[in-house]
Amino acid sequence: MGSTPIRSTIFMRIQIKLFLGATALSLLFFIVVLYVAKNENLNPKKVCFQESCFSIEIVDTSEKRAQGLMFRQELSKGDGMLFIFDRQGIYGFWMKNTLIPLDIIWIDEEQRVAFIKENALPCKTDVCEGINPEKEAKYVLELNSGIVESIGLRIGDKFSFEF
Repeated sequence: MGSTPIRSTIFMRIQIKLFLGATALSLLFFIVVLYVAKNENLNPKKVCFQESCFSIEIVDTSEKRAQGLMFRQELSKGDGMLFIFDRQGIYGFWMKNTLIPLDIIWIDEEQRVAFIKENALPCKTDVCEGINPEKEAKYVLELNSGIVESIGLRIGDKFSFEF
């Protein structure tokens, strides 16, 4: 009879240690998953609109956004540049020092086309007019001029990522 309270106390301590161990393990697992998601290259490799897919170069820092496609002589037919912003907003673009005509597609958080500028022409002067969308977007995709028309892309169309 005298050993029952001791057994209960030992059993309770074991339960507490198991609970704390399981909690610590769960927290560690969560931290590892977040670390991998942030540090593994989980950026999309392609953007697809229905049956048309484009290999993309990711632009997700201020430095990369400032450079964009400036001074590039060409963009392969099946390639594009995807600008990824931290939050949805209105992001204007311009064609200063861009040497190739582009179709520029603004895409919202739900992965729907929000705004399109077809055939944005290179700017060859010191002062270049901005292209300002009428809708908010989280992503902006630049493709060769004529692609939007050739694939029949429209406002509201859905796109997907391939990793």
